[in-house]
Amino acid sequence: MSRKAGAADSAVTKDAAANPARAGRLKQLRMAAGALHKSNPKAMPIVIGSGLGVLAVFVVIGLLIGLVWAFSVLGLILGVLVALILFGRFAQAQQYAAIEGQPGAAYAVLQSMRGNWTVTPAVGGNRNMDVVHRVVGRPGVILVGEGSPNRLASLLAAEKKRVSRVAYEVPIFEFQVGNGEGQIPVRKLQRKIMRLPRQLKPAVISDINHRLKALQPSLQAPKGPIPRNIRQPKMPRPKAR
Repeated sequence: MSRKAGAADSAVTKDAAANPARAGRLKQLRMAAGALHKSNPKAMPIVIGSGLGVLAVFVVIGLLIGLVWAFSVLGLILGVLVALILFGRFAQAQQYAAIEGQPGAAYAVLQSMRGNWTVTPAVGGNRNMDVVHRVVGRPGVILVGEGSPNRLASLLAAEKKRVSRVAYEVPIFEFQVGNGEGQIPVRKLQRKIMRLPRQLKPAVISDINHRLKALQPSLQAPKGPIPRNIRQPKMPRPKAR
């Protein structure tokens, strides 16, 4: 038994050493599944049940038409695909719920966007830790504020005025992140920005970024001691579909 166990462990170790990327992905998948199960115990049964349900449907169809093996393989592939899609949706929702309401949540979402976006954090703010982040992309200049809605309006207006001095005739969008009236929940922020119309060419975007670098940040330093051991929430990059 000890020899067999040792041989098996050696084989697993050699397999992991031969393909470390695969071993890392499997470890990340297990960790994500464990975290998802803790936050939502119903998620994994739904994911697994959906995949098995798709497989069962194709097996039944194959039995009826006499192509059970072909439809079983097709059902297995589609079942795994459906399970992975659902798992990704549940995991993303859990990640948004984990960072929602935390300082820097909007910036974490902005950093995770795919594509040619230039994200500059905290270009404006005040001593109450209300901040404005700036994003430059094909839609134009996007100002995203997070904090108190009563104070963000003036911050966004001031930053829009500053940007308009150097970004001539460039569309400027303003968004407030939060759950209040007129605000955008953090889980919908990325979708909202990605749906904006693409109006600028890459050369224009490069010129705008060059001009905006000349602007000095208007963030006011908060009074009192600086808090320590504050970790910025992070969003994992979405997988390519």
